[in-house]
Amino acid sequence: MDPLSYNTPGLLFPAISLLMLAFTNRFFGLASLARQLLEKYRETREELLVAQVKNLRFRISLVRYSQSFGILSLISCTLSIGSISLYNDLAWSFFGASLLFMILSLVYSLLEIHYSTKALKIEIEDALKENLHK
Repeated sequence: MDPLSYNTPGLLFPAISLLMLAFTNRFFGLASLARQLLEKYRETREELLVAQVKNLRFRISLVRYSQSFGILSLISCTLSIGSISLYNDLAWSFFGASLLFMILSLVYSLLEIHYSTKALKIEIEDALKENLHK
């Protein structure tokens, strides 16, 4: 196996940082929306809002997992860089783990996007139902 250079794991740092920023923004957006829907539910007790809040709770957990795997990816990447001069095979192992954690982070993000479209479908169906009754 070829020696791992500092450049290879170093390339992951900007990508991981951007992913973490995107996941954090997504989390704050979902948390804000959840607070709004809960406040609206307290006022109206609409049953539709219960389904939306449950969907949001699940989506927030998916974002949390995305963030967690992103952090693990960053830690593994850092350990990879730190172990290059000590033991190159260990550095490759940490680098491989970093890539694996990044993939898992992206998979959870993809799942969250799919559930996001499900939530949007609930909103669209509700809006169309209101227009049909007018």
